[in-house]
Amino acid sequence: MTVESIRVPVSRDQSVTALRHVPTSPASDWLLIYAPGAGSNVNDAFGAHLCRRLADEGVPSVRFQFPYMEAGKRRPDRPAVLESTWRRVMEEVRGEGRLVVGGRSMGGRIGSQVVAQGGPADAVVLFAYPLRPPSNPERVRDGHLPDIAVPTLFCSGTRDAFGTPEELEPAAAKVPGGRLHLLEGADHGFGVAKSAGRTRVEVWDEAAGVFIGWLRSL
Repeated sequence: MTVESIRVPVSRDQSVTALRHVPTSPASDWLLIYAPGAGSNVNDAFGAHLCRRLADEGVPSVRFQFPYMEAGKRRPDRPAVLESTWRRVMEEVRGEGRLVVGGRSMGGRIGSQVVAQGGPADAVVLFAYPLRPPSNPERVRDGHLPDIAVPTLFCSGTRDAFGTPEELEPAAAKVPGGRLHLLEGADHGFGVAKSAGRTRVEVWDEAAGVFIGWLRSL
């Protein structure tokens, strides 16, 4: 596998960093474009792990960061900027094969909104989908889900404060072809208690393995 750092122009005077993972032996027509959660960047540890696993299976990927992270800021950009960044990255890096759009938490959510609005994608993957803020269970982010017209995988922990299994199940069912996989004992960051008998990396491996198997089934 080789990893290439590229710049993606997202406006007239701004670009963002992206990392392209190229498998040593490409064996798939899929390409994953991945965005991290609100508090992370292009070096998001789960994203890096996932893209390495995909490369081992011959699947190329590109992961990127949003303009606010590029500028070293902590506060996320306005939704319109986040969505336009997703669109520009999709336009810039997608090839002739099939495209799966997604990411962790906010990054995946914004990508799914773009796809719901007609953005070109053949599948969506949502790791730790932030269905609603932990402090505001009434603010449910599911209005766009019925408009996603491609297969969609939700992969979340059973201890995720942004959505319980009981809340995520009907949300995933709103997507035609939606599927939910629950990571037993994992929280929103895919961390697990010491008593769980496994590590965060093992949770990452489960999530990556489920995603790879799901892609093969499409």
